[in-house]
Amino acid sequence: MSTASHGSPGNRETILEPDTYYACQRCTACCKWPGDVRLENEEIPRVAAFLDLSETEFLNRYTRLRTNRQGLSLLEKENHECIMLDGNSCRIHAVKPSQCAGFPNRWNFPGWRQVCEAKAIPMEEARQRGLTK
Repeated sequence: MSTASHGSPGNRETILEPDTYYACQRCTACCKWPGDVRLENEEIPRVAAFLDLSETEFLNRYTRLRTNRQGLSLLEKENHECIMLDGNSCRIHAVKPSQCAGFPNRWNFPGWRQVCEAKAIPMEEARQRGLTK
């Protein structure tokens, strides 16, 4: 079992292949990888409101201090799945954290290609389809 955390400094905000965009197929492999799921300050009110909770209720029920103690992370279940994963669906998909939205184009984990079903699309085509900025 790896001890790497989601979005570790070595792979955060990195375009993996400049000519390729990976289109998420919502396979949930990234939701099952152990480690921190960074929650940025500006994301807290949006997620709390989506769950119809106060920010305090959301923070108390669904977050913890990140491993590096530099912010908050969503909790994990005992099997390392994200607390927001419900079967094969994300409970907060519509307002998911930017870290989640960035996988696998901005961060990844060792061996991600063996478990992730994201489809490789030439970057120019992805831009034309409005998949990337």
